[in-house]
Amino acid sequence: MSQLTNHIAVVTGAGRGIGRAIALRFAQAGADIVVISRTQENSDKVAAEIRALGRKAWAYAVDIADSAAVSAAVEKILAETPQIHILVNNAGVTRDGLLMRMSDEDWDAVLDTNLKGAFLMTKGFFRVFAKQRSGRVINVSSVIGLIGNAGQANYASSKAGLIGLTKSTAREFASRGVTVNAIAPGFIETDMTSGLNSTLKENILKQIPLGKFGQAADIANAALFLADPASGYVTGQVLTVDGGMVMS
Repeated sequence: MSQLTNHIAVVTGAGRGIGRAIALRFAQAGADIVVISRTQENSDKVAAEIRALGRKAWAYAVDIADSAAVSAAVEKILAETPQIHILVNNAGVTRDGLLMRMSDEDWDAVLDTNLKGAFLMTKGFFRVFAKQRSGRVINVSSVIGLIGNAGQANYASSKAGLIGLTKSTAREFASRGVTVNAIAPGFIETDMTSGLNSTLKENILKQIPLGKFGQAADIANAALFLADPASGYVTGQVLTVDGGMVMS
């Protein structure tokens, strides 16, 4: 039997990159997937890939920063499937810029999606987890939330906040049998990193002991470990997957 047979996972930001990789990896492990992305087109595309693997998939376009939109989506999802076993809060955006030039809009856009979105999704599904007295919440943070980065005050703040949210909710949810953990990816080859110039890439690689960027599959495998029923005694942790870039 596959690790996640008879499990249903909700994955945000699943239309591409790390989110897509997690959704597909979970499907390969036997889970059915609720695909959430900003656009219906991307959600439908990944849902089709999941169905091609022989698993069920539901596709939704949701702005997770919008409380009303999240509430409506949660209601629709639970009408389709009353049980949810895993929630992966992966959706994220960047609006980089030096602090002195950063607009309120750029600050709010990043915090609302990356942090508030995870809060809204977790809150939305908590009653289901509590009723089941089981569940897994996996938040995708970043090493930038651990070490900071010039020009990314908004992004670093959102990802550091996500770690705080992880630890607080892990304590709140533990009595209900629900684990909450975070993954902090390092530099992963995705659309977000494809725009880096060659000089910047070389400088980053010098900081990574393994000497290479990670792949989305590396994060998906870490998420599978945390989602696995065998990992039920792991909660409130931050799993750093970065090639050794950040060691504490």
